[in-house]
Amino acid sequence: MTELQRLLAAYDGYRAAGRACALATVVEVEGSAYRRPGARMLVTDDGQLTGAISGGCLEGDARQRARQALMRRQPALVTYDTTDEDDPRHGLGPGCQGVVHILLEPLDFHESTNPLELLRGFVHHPEPAVLATVFRCAGNQFVSGLGQRLLFTAAGEVAGHSLDRPDLKSQLQDLAAQAFTTGQSLVGECRVAEGSTVRVFLEVLRPALRLCVYGAGNDAQPFVSLAAALGWHVTVIDGRPRQATAARFPQAAQVRVVPLGEVPRLPLTADFAVLLTHNYAYDRAVLQRLLDAPTPYIGLLGARTKADRLLEELGKEIPDLEAHLRGRLFSPVGLDLGAETPEEVALSIVAEVQAVRQGRPGNMLRQTSGPIHARPAVTDATVKAPRRDKMPYHRFVAAEPSCGL
Repeated sequence: MTELQRLLAAYDGYRAAGRACALATVVEVEGSAYRRPGARMLVTDDGQLTGAISGGCLEGDARQRARQALMRRQPALVTYDTTDEDDPRHGLGPGCQGVVHILLEPLDFHESTNPLELLRGFVHHPEPAVLATVFRCAGNQFVSGLGQRLLFTAAGEVAGHSLDRPDLKSQLQDLAAQAFTTGQSLVGECRVAEGSTVRVFLEVLRPALRLCVYGAGNDAQPFVSLAAALGWHVTVIDGRPRQATAARFPQAAQVRVVPLGEVPRLPLTADFAVLLTHNYAYDRAVLQRLLDAPTPYIGLLGARTKADRLLEELGKEIPDLEAHLRGRLFSPVGLDLGAETPEEVALSIVAEVQAVRQGRPGNMLRQTSGPIHARPAVTDATVKAPRRDKMPYHRFVAAEPSCGL
């Protein structure tokens, strides 16, 4: 279950019980911080927490301020400067050394445009989206309220608040198009009136990774369990009815029995694929089927000699085999973690899938010289980006906010 799914489950429970709650969202970070923009935490009126906005140093103070926002029934923007060693609110000393801006919002269970309801719509219709959140208004005129949001989908649909100025919505559309193009969240400044600006966080939302595991043996069980724990949508496929059962893979979204002869008729999808069948003929059939699939990752378990033999045989039938698989076939599958047991192998493969998805090499963080986290760009909406309706669909990668992979 993903963090967002846990937040929605808690929110539904509080709504059913009639317990008031507020949402704390990291909307901007300057410098270093444990959580990046987009991190969320739900706070009830009695102080119960779900989710996290830091490594534990900001939650206590944010809890109190969120409860105050609930009592006032007004959103508030709170800034924590963790570079200040004398700030008693978090006691970090020389900790993360960053400035964290957090938006606190009381949630109205009856409002269809409250942030969690908008995010629920994204979860139920998983496709790339950009969520634009107003978190600061400056100037002589109050143009758009703190916490107002618009959700832009890849198909060009817009949901959320009805903004009071068409020019603001137009600027947000331009910024959302920029976020879609780069695949990175960003913070934008919008000019809405003479002497007035609005600061907006545009968060790129990505659907859960879809993973197809071919093979329902015992070693596939810890792999599926770990992948599902990350919130990935996992499908298990095998030709053996006794192995491919929901009872053996309760965390999988789907378990299918597909005999060898039916493999060539499997649908072509962009799901990441991992072959764990331990059956040469089945692996060969699956690999041949995946040649025309748009999947960016095909992980093949086994020795290099097995992969070499498969490629040699398929190459005799498919002259452009190398072009079909270039940059997509990972064999032997997994990162070099010294894995031996099925659980360790599962960790190795999941780590490689995560690294490939995020466009990272999978090295030790101590060997990197740049930022651990991908940082949202800061941009001015007056610099026009191409409009979304004039752009082709782009695949994109972004950093996972909690660990930077």
